[in-house]
Amino acid sequence: MTSTAHETFGRIGIWSSALSTERASGPAQRDAVAAALADLDELGFGTVWLGGNPSPADAAAALAATRRITVATGILSIWDHPARAVAEQIGAWEEDERRRFVLGLGVSHGPMVPGYAKPYSAMVEYLDVLDAAVPPVSGGRRILAALGPKMLDLAAHRALGAHPYLVTAEHTAQARAALGSGAVLAPEVSVVLDTDAERARTTARAMLALYLQLPNYTDNLLRLGFSESDFEGGGSVRLLGALFALGDAEQVRGRVQEYVDAGADHVALQVVTPADQGAELPREQWRVLAETFADFL
Repeated sequence: MTSTAHETFGRIGIWSSALSTERASGPAQRDAVAAALADLDELGFGTVWLGGNPSPADAAAALAATRRITVATGILSIWDHPARAVAEQIGAWEEDERRRFVLGLGVSHGPMVPGYAKPYSAMVEYLDVLDAAVPPVSGGRRILAALGPKMLDLAAHRALGAHPYLVTAEHTAQARAALGSGAVLAPEVSVVLDTDAERARTTARAMLALYLQLPNYTDNLLRLGFSESDFEGGGSVRLLGALFALGDAEQVRGRVQEYVDAGADHVALQVVTPADQGAELPREQWRVLAETFADFL
């Protein structure tokens, strides 16, 4: 682990798209989100990753609800949040808030962005604006969603490193080689805590369905040796086994160790629950993971 990764992110974090105050349905849900954030802080996780294209306002609320943990966006879309406005909002925060924040940036996906074009060039221009801001959002306070070689190279040279989503341990090894030893590598790993194998796969497939419609992910998986047949029916057993940590807490720990052995400095765990649980925050599963990884935290 790089010293920067240890100091900034810790070894294990929690990734969740349910921790957005901006998308909360009302005061009760906002209070529930704040309580969950405070709980993650107390449990000792190194970083909370705000998923689902969070805004700087979401990050500010998470910082206000916590005292120690790093807050990172995982991932803010550069198409939806203009660089100058983002820099201005972050620049207005107190110094301690800026110190605990990492701006995770990504280029999203063509099917989700009208007029999507030249994503790499758009990211370079975005970073240029952040560098020129007063105060700047410097490379030491940002991380990039990166899957392919060009974006990984940009992450190594103009950010702390890379935060890849929906990747295998094999991709983590390739990303480490591309980034070099000095950059942070913090992959997301989706977790289904369920000892019933078929039920766990059903839960995983329900979550995976959206992502199998997005070429950035499917192209990356094809490069890793999967075939189109692996995408059928919501994902083959082989694909699910490579992308998810399924089973009990010790099985999850073993899968996470594979990513660490492949070169991950930090692993962001996303707890995936059955669809019938709706938007309920998986606080009990987070506690189980905190106990399982107590010697990592």
